[in-house]
Amino acid sequence: MQRAEKVVQLRGPPGRAVRVVREHYLRPDVPCRSALCRAACARDGKLLSDDVTHYVVPDWKVVQDYLEILEFPELKGIIFMQTACQAVQHQRGRRQYNKLRNLMKDARHDCILFANEFQQHSYLPRERGESMEKWQTRSIYNAAVWYYNHCLGQMPVVMVTEDEDAIRQYGNETEGVFVISFKNYLDNFWLDLKAAHELFDSILQSRRERESESQENNGKEYPEHLPMEVLEAGIKSGRYIQGILNVNKHRAQMEAFVRLQGASRKKKDLQSDILIYGTKARNRAIHGDVVAVELLPLHEWKGRTVALCENEADEKASGDTSSEPMPTGRVVGIIQKNWRDYVVTFPSKEESQTQGKNVQKILVTPWDYRIPKIRISTQQAEALQDCRVIVRIDAWESTSVYPNGHFVRVLGRIGDLEGEIAAILVENGISVAPFSEVQMSEMPVSTLENPWRVNPEEELKRVDLRDTHLVFSIDPKGCEDVDDTLSVRALANGNLELGVHIADVTHFVPVNSYTDLEARARATTYYLADRRYDMLPSVLSADICSLLSGVDRYAVSVMWELDKTSYEIQRVWYNRTIIRSAYKLHYEAAQALLDGDLSGVDEILELKELDERTRQQKLNELVWAIGKLTDIARHVRAKRDSCGALELEGVEIRVLLDDKKNIHDLIPKQPLEVHETVAECMILANHWVAKKIWEKFPQQAVLRQHPPPRQEFFSELRECASAKGFVIDTWSNKALADSLDRANDPLDPIVNKLLRSMATQAMSNALYFSTGSCSEEEFHHYGLALDKYTHFTSPIRRYADIAVHRLIVAATLKDTKENIKDSLFSNKDLDELCSHINNRNRAAQRAQKQSTELFQCMYFKDKVAEADERCVADGVIYSIRTNGVLVFVPRYGIKAPAYLKNKEGLVISCQSDGSCEWKPGFLQHFQNRITSTTTAGESVTLSLFEHITVKILGQSSRCHADTLKLEIVSNTPYETANADVSQNSHVMKSDLVKEVTKSAEEAQLAQERARAEIIQEEYQEYCQTKGTSLYQLLEEIRDLDLLDVTEHEV
Repeated sequence: MQRAEKVVQLRGPPGRAVRVVREHYLRPDVPCRSALCRAACARDGKLLSDDVTHYVVPDWKVVQDYLEILEFPELKGIIFMQTACQAVQHQRGRRQYNKLRNLMKDARHDCILFANEFQQHSYLPRERGESMEKWQTRSIYNAAVWYYNHCLGQMPVVMVTEDEDAIRQYGNETEGVFVISFKNYLDNFWLDLKAAHELFDSILQSRRERESESQENNGKEYPEHLPMEVLEAGIKSGRYIQGILNVNKHRAQMEAFVRLQGASRKKKDLQSDILIYGTKARNRAIHGDVVAVELLPLHEWKGRTVALCENEADEKASGDTSSEPMPTGRVVGIIQKNWRDYVVTFPSKEESQTQGKNVQKILVTPWDYRIPKIRISTQQAEALQDCRVIVRIDAWESTSVYPNGHFVRVLGRIGDLEGEIAAILVENGISVAPFSEVQMSEMPVSTLENPWRVNPEEELKRVDLRDTHLVFSIDPKGCEDVDDTLSVRALANGNLELGVHIADVTHFVPVNSYTDLEARARATTYYLADRRYDMLPSVLSADICSLLSGVDRYAVSVMWELDKTSYEIQRVWYNRTIIRSAYKLHYEAAQALLDGDLSGVDEILELKELDERTRQQKLNELVWAIGKLTDIARHVRAKRDSCGALELEGVEIRVLLDDKKNIHDLIPKQPLEVHETVAECMILANHWVAKKIWEKFPQQAVLRQHPPPRQEFFSELRECASAKGFVIDTWSNKALADSLDRANDPLDPIVNKLLRSMATQAMSNALYFSTGSCSEEEFHHYGLALDKYTHFTSPIRRYADIAVHRLIVAATLKDTKENIKDSLFSNKDLDELCSHINNRNRAAQRAQKQSTELFQCMYFKDKVAEADERCVADGVIYSIRTNGVLVFVPRYGIKAPAYLKNKEGLVISCQSDGSCEWKPGFLQHFQNRITSTTTAGESVTLSLFEHITVKILGQSSRCHADTLKLEIVSNTPYETANADVSQNSHVMKSDLVKEVTKSAEEAQLAQERARAEIIQEEYQEYCQTKGTSLYQLLEEIRDLDLLDVTEHEV
């Protein structure tokens, strides 16, 4: 190893640069990562293919400007030099750098990172007076020459650069190493790759437009951002406040809020978000950016508008505010840009004509209301008018009203199912390409002719439960990825033994294998209304790791010895096991057996071929086991209830699709006690695994926390409950749970459901965290009333569970320290992993929700509301606004607005028969009611929790997602609607977190807002379904739940 010195210029106090000399160590054995290597380079990990015509080395500027072209899978044999990667990191920010890192890790892309600055013979020190840019290009060229010689000239190397001087200087310097421009490279090597050429032209045109604009425009549309050193000093002193910008999607032109972050979050004088009123005050910040904000003087503070509003086009129609003035500020700088790919729509022909004669400059409208229009340069505008396309923002100069960007690619046609699904995936940053050949090559073989079998050597290392335990699964109908099974038996001493057996996924997914890296990147299985995108290849998720009946499988088991009468835990142990599930039951069959109904026994496939005597014997054993499990679950639940476990309510809807993916019907799902039975067993396992891994690895365990909400977020719940005469005590989870139990209207069970739904709006999200980053007091799970909790029971579809499996195996194994070390992350790496998983879970939640709404809209879109009785339903008012009400429709699980004042200024009038029509008049808004009075003196009052009849209408949008709208048909209840709901007046424990599961995004938004903000937050989501799921397969989706209770249901 050779020691050298490296001079680095760091940013110091304002106006000064600090020169730092660092030690720099060079090694001769830095691996080249090429399959052609004939030297002694390490060959572990990803290798560059030898099945290409040349290797390509992009210069630092090419990587910065054209990374999305280098992402094309057709471009192979790419060597990213360390020098180029560091230039991206320092000049383009964390988001772009992470994108580059992920590209290099992706096994589907033939590219590698070469650490040229640590290779003794490829490193070049920077010369005195040499610019950073020239040194970077020279270093990359020198590394390209070394690489060519290292591979013994077996493969030509093409360096692509935008530096014309470099092309002239190095173009013919070394035989076998070619230096050409990136455009020349595409023209000569990839002439037929049309998409790459179009993208290159789009990026180049966008860059030229920016350069031209900066020269032509002297007038400024926005103030300049303050320098970073000024922002950092201001945040430290308290003058500026750091936070994340969140735009109100229904008032995107006027309202945005900054959620405090970091040190700013701890300021005691700010208990709410900061309002950013108007686009000028937003100062070119885009939704999701981390910004620095300066508070305005107190007399300039504004209140938040709480009137119903469909989108920004209606803002001027409802400008009154009923909320108190709140802290208001302006953006003075952007600390971190979180720009991403945006789905947009080109203007129609009529709209294009209004944008001027220069058809190459087009204002496109993003699918997300919160993103401003983006100006791009393209000659394809007319051809793409009916398509959803992806664009990226390049810059937003202070002289430009709109940000400038460039066209990337086409997703699909507007309104086409596949195009709309693709838009949802892109908007949530979900990339689910097929698993690569490299990843599939790691999979064990399992076919019909040659099914997977237990390895004899592995069999000796595991506890064999196949002949001693009655193991079975209870899952939704049609479930393929069975990752949990249960067992219960009587012991010789009279006590009981309860077992939870989870698929041993980690046996087949070694740490840092290609499959592991891909699963880590995906972090979760993504469930949409009509499909799912698995975290693991199907040979694992639906076969070898799926605990199907009648086949041998590896498992990780948690087993408890319980007192035979009190069910108190006597001892617990953890083991890697071999199981053979005896039954694969679905919930309805298990519930029938629990209820003593044997009429459906013929549906249990495992009992069909048995003689009558054996069949009856095995049936008796199974019925006893299900009954005993239910008794144990009731006891476990009672203990958690006594500690304050929350029980929240929701209505779950299943969508029935035909073969063409048309929605046949939306069916309310009935909760069953057996749901709770399985849930409690899973919670118990998760709790005990959490305690064990924390005990063994107190600084490196993955746990799940759910912090208590702030009291001001319960204001709306308390006020609404008071309208019915109920008092809600929110000072602890126990007090809240007891209050919600008492807040029950025997004549209308929907009231309790809605109150529990409102309670979820005050909840924060449950999050994964590293125990080394939090004090033990912060471990508590508010919703489940447990001191420690994690996710262990679903490793097929959650990467967090895979990490936990490795921890629990390491904590209980007697293997060497080396094996344990392989299973552990450092606290810093674990913290980053948890943050990534939390982010991916939120993305999965949003995609699920948007997919649900898409299919809901499809269901009502083509129906004639006046003629189709399915479009008319009973609705319950759950919130009052200044110009309407928010209504919950139990039949379909829809929450949406119903206006009492239309765009023409007419108000609703109800006739003696209950029917409604529009007439001139005015509205009076009160806390728990709203009154509509016509000029003729007729008036009608609608109150909280009142039942009304509504018509459900689908609203199409050319540029955005379709939505649902409600119209009040009558101020009386819908005659036949209550039958679907009243039968569920008994609150089932399995519904503990249905509403939270479907409302996690809204709960996250509600976490940091005071009462006035909560009112608007409820409205913000008015057109979305918080309380329902449309999934036929989607009991599985509850892995994304907030309070974690139903995680077993996949």
